[in-house]
Amino acid sequence: MALQARVLYEFTAEAGNNELSVKEGETLTVTNKSIGGGWIEAQNFRGEVGLVPEDYIEFITLQAPAAPPPPPQSVGNVAPQDLSFFDAYAPASTPAQNQASNGNDPWSTWNSNNNWPSNPEGTQTGKSAADPWNSQMQAHPQAYQGPDIYPYPYLIDYTGAEDDEWDDEWDDTKSNAESEAGEAGAMMRSGAHATSMKISLNKFPGFSKPGPELFLLCKQLVKGKDKIPVYMGEVGPVWLYPESQLDCVVADPKKGSKMYGLKSYIEYQITPNTTNRPVNHRYKHFDWLYERLLDKFGSAIPIPSLPDKQVTGRFEEEFIKMRMERLQGWMIRMCRHPVISCSDVFQLFLTYKDEKDWKMGKRKAEKDETVGVMIFTTIEPEAPDLDLLEVEQKCEQFSRFTKAMDDGVKEILTVGHEHWKRCTGPLPKEYQRIGKAFQNLSSVFTSSGYQGEATLTDALTEAGKTYEEIARMFAEQPKKDLHFLMENNNEYKGLLGCFPDTIGVHKAAIEKVKEGDKLVAASKITSQEKGAMAKRVSTMSYALQAEMNHFHSNRIYDYNRVMQLYLEEQVKFYETIAAKLRQAHSQFTTM
Repeated sequence: MALQARVLYEFTAEAGNNELSVKEGETLTVTNKSIGGGWIEAQNFRGEVGLVPEDYIEFITLQAPAAPPPPPQSVGNVAPQDLSFFDAYAPASTPAQNQASNGNDPWSTWNSNNNWPSNPEGTQTGKSAADPWNSQMQAHPQAYQGPDIYPYPYLIDYTGAEDDEWDDEWDDTKSNAESEAGEAGAMMRSGAHATSMKISLNKFPGFSKPGPELFLLCKQLVKGKDKIPVYMGEVGPVWLYPESQLDCVVADPKKGSKMYGLKSYIEYQITPNTTNRPVNHRYKHFDWLYERLLDKFGSAIPIPSLPDKQVTGRFEEEFIKMRMERLQGWMIRMCRHPVISCSDVFQLFLTYKDEKDWKMGKRKAEKDETVGVMIFTTIEPEAPDLDLLEVEQKCEQFSRFTKAMDDGVKEILTVGHEHWKRCTGPLPKEYQRIGKAFQNLSSVFTSSGYQGEATLTDALTEAGKTYEEIARMFAEQPKKDLHFLMENNNEYKGLLGCFPDTIGVHKAAIEKVKEGDKLVAASKITSQEKGAMAKRVSTMSYALQAEMNHFHSNRIYDYNRVMQLYLEEQVKFYETIAAKLRQAHSQFTTM
């Protein structure tokens, strides 16, 4: 019997791609399940055959008739099978449900009324950190990371499943572990049923697998060559910055094809400043890098998600331009980070020599055991251990700041969205009406037949045209200035959405150390292990402080830059309007 599938989400085929348009609830006959690349071949009830995203359908399992059940044994006056009635209507609550009820807000799980002590952080002095901005950065806008709303149509993401498997000719079959990680990442960042909130919550292994105790109680730490140093700078704990700033350019998108031309894709050229030798990557390769970085560093370093996936319109010029811009911003963010930029997996992505070199590096990265909370085994602070109370204070301070900044960023996005709509809608129309009114009045004056008013009617006409030109300028101006301000804040919105999980790892570790006396009394750990746990929580705190200091330095740089750009463009805009109005004014004669 032919395999049947039920359509979960509506999908519109793209011309020339051998795809099949389907509607939600439609039943398909699967004609080829082994297409690969996240697609299947199916036939609808009209006999049309084409490719459908595998994530958009569910296979229908035909079950054999069940054997008759044994006679029920009564419990009082209720048969056992009737007890399922009470189970079905019993209230239940799971963490996932609780999270969903909060609208996917990463901050909703935090209790603002906690009783953590608060103490102002002192300024510590020491060695100066290397200047992370000592190289000339490329003039690319920041990446767009997970907005709720965005005003201009050509930059709206239409989320959906995208060709998400590695090409057979490009790489080996994925391992089970990688497949699980990839599927989890895809569910977080995409899916046709996704809500407007597109922030990846970055549920790294520390939550889905053993918690921070895996690090707190581990027997052996990583050898010295893999250590990540943290030293005391003028602002407190800081990462060790490389001598020269890594940078790269994402450019030259080209369309390619596979499966004998049945499927197409876009490939981007990435050129790092360290080698000036370009390497080629598709979006799915960026997605693989994101999953590896999230798996390895997510417990200590917030990893912002990539631009969302998309099914329809992937080959439209505006979408390709938008995605390249956002991938550029994401790569700049990763290049700036002293830990990520120096990691083996990131260097592999930028500098692999050939296909063999890529495959070997990919296998090595996928077998890396220093992932999740075990990344803290590689961190080595130069400062003395912190007291648990001080660790709590630092953690709470960062939590308050990132939550407040998240609220501020969302407010700017809301206000910017409303201003964008006004600049592209009502405001130009108002100026157009003024311009038309002046020109209509000029026409009326012309119809009088009076010979001495030509100068006036011509001046009125020009004034009307000036206001129509101002209307056009208002409609186009947001793309020149507000676009970059919105992009910057969208990126920070996505980045800030990662902090609750990162801070959550530290909070869980603190709570575990607080339970130390109980664990010792229950003979689950020794007194020596309890002391080691406290030292390791101190290490985690130094890592968190180093990450926050890195975040602050980036924040100051980014907002200085984007506000300068925004205000410069605003000044030019209003100076141009003033010049046009002066020109219109000069057309009228003084009587």
